[in-house]
Amino acid sequence: MATTVTEINIFPVKSLSGISVAASHCTARGLQYDRRFMVIDDHHQFLTQRDHSLMATIKTAIDGEQLILSSPFDDCVSVPLAPRPLPTRTVTVWSSPVHAHTVSADADQWLSDYLGIGARLVYMPDTAERHVSPDYAKNGEIVSFADGYPLLIASEESLADLNAKIVAGGGAAVPMNRFRANVVVRGCDAFAEETWGNFQIGGINGPTLRGAKPCTRCQVTTTDQTTGEMRGPEPLRTLATYRDSPSGVRFGMNFLPVTLGMVRTGDALTFTN
Repeated sequence: MATTVTEINIFPVKSLSGISVAASHCTARGLQYDRRFMVIDDHHQFLTQRDHSLMATIKTAIDGEQLILSSPFDDCVSVPLAPRPLPTRTVTVWSSPVHAHTVSADADQWLSDYLGIGARLVYMPDTAERHVSPDYAKNGEIVSFADGYPLLIASEESLADLNAKIVAGGGAAVPMNRFRANVVVRGCDAFAEETWGNFQIGGINGPTLRGAKPCTRCQVTTTDQTTGEMRGPEPLRTLATYRDSPSGVRFGMNFLPVTLGMVRTGDALTFTN
């Protein structure tokens, strides 16, 4: 059976809700529009669901050339998908400094009011270069505001294997959205994605990807992505029983683009090594 793409997700703003799409262009930084925006605090440090789980409840949508953020209370704010250059500041993602543009005072106020903290929205312009860890880069690859790599892929079989163990232990199965994967695939062994080297998605116009490293997981996976409630200890408890490593428990695989192109649901993966 062929391994095929069953789901494509973009997350325009790091740690906010994602958007399921039928197709997306794979750029050097990852899928188009993915994590080009980020929320920071007054000290220019990035904010995520790790400390602010309410971020999960902010929906994102793309309408023409506008990015719309909305709360469960139906209030919203919109900003351009490609904001005009405004004052540039250095922001920090983990220990990685990168130049970013301020976006909108209205968006800053809206986010601050909803999250109950001082928050600002920033955008990564095309001129900014945030490099992938040299431990895994081969050609100076760059990345958006994602934690570290341009694309995260997980298989339905991996989730099924995990959920079978969670349920056997008396817990409740978790949905794939807990893992915030860019691409979900079907038609392989559980956790086979960790073994993939180079492969192409789709036909001649599809991208070629290269495996970087397994994705280590944090408490975000215990957060209900609809309500923002922390539902722990699963899936981390069960992952720790059989997916542990010196760097943490693993689920999903990080990939780097080798060539660029379109990714579509239904596309088959062709493995080259």
